[in-house]
Amino acid sequence: MNQQTIIVGSAGEDAAARSGVIAGVIAFTMWGALPIYFKVADSVSATEMLMHRIVWSVPFGAAILFARSQWSEIRVILSDIRKLGWLSLSALVIAVNWLIYIWATQNDQVFQGSLGYYINPLLLVLVGYLFLGERLRRMQVGAVALAAIGVAILTFSGGKFPLISVTLAISFTAYGLIRKKVEVGAMPGLFVETLLLFPVALVYLVYLIQAGGSPFSPDNPRMVGLLLLAGPFTVLPLLFFAIAARRLRLSTIGFLQFIGPTGQFLIGYYYGEALTLPHLICFVCIWTAVVLFVIDVVLVGRRNRAVPAHP
Repeated sequence: MNQQTIIVGSAGEDAAARSGVIAGVIAFTMWGALPIYFKVADSVSATEMLMHRIVWSVPFGAAILFARSQWSEIRVILSDIRKLGWLSLSALVIAVNWLIYIWATQNDQVFQGSLGYYINPLLLVLVGYLFLGERLRRMQVGAVALAAIGVAILTFSGGKFPLISVTLAISFTAYGLIRKKVEVGAMPGLFVETLLLFPVALVYLVYLIQAGGSPFSPDNPRMVGLLLLAGPFTVLPLLFFAIAARRLRLSTIGFLQFIGPTGQFLIGYYYGEALTLPHLICFVCIWTAVVLFVIDVVLVGRRNRAVPAHP
């Protein structure tokens, strides 16, 4: 009986892991393919696109919360002033991140966006060391150093500091740190963030439409359809990521998270962005740093699993 229970439990864990991997691949692939959406809708300004992402994420997010029976979590968040304060701050930070990324994509800077999201996990490690008292392991030191070298080469040899990349990495790192301070689920947290931004976004869009400065019009049904998709394209990747994060080990997430910037890089290449020698050297440094990062995560995961649990 005990053996059968163990076998069934193991099979259940394997099934959960497989579904977690599928969910993770979907999430990071959607994030990686997002530049295509912004390119197709590039007649819409970056600011207006940001407002559409916010506005249409609210009803779509509400539908998902209803389907997942998570409304009780929303009531808890809305009744907690401290959580609302932190989520107000995280909402502003992620709005800045979204705006910069949309602008970068529309202005043929997809490579810089890709570089920013490659740097982000490495920057998180560095921030943990500087501000949270976390220790840096050797491979982490090597990964961070290589990333810094790559950025320096691009700055001095390419004659241009990758401001977009660094700003995206810093803003998303700040967003992650703020959200770490708030004990809320991924979907409820995003819903409250967009809900807090919703009034400003709605007023902006209504003004723009009434002034005749928006392509969001019954006369342009194709663009209306595209802009309505801003909601699901914003919410769905996070939903799949939340499922993956709940079912997978950190080492597996470490592998999957680089699907996004890799997809962005390939899209930038497809759209004919200039890949100069300094850019290429920088990316080689970053890719090597990513390999070190992933190897470190895997080794730590194996080491932790090898240590017997205390009774």
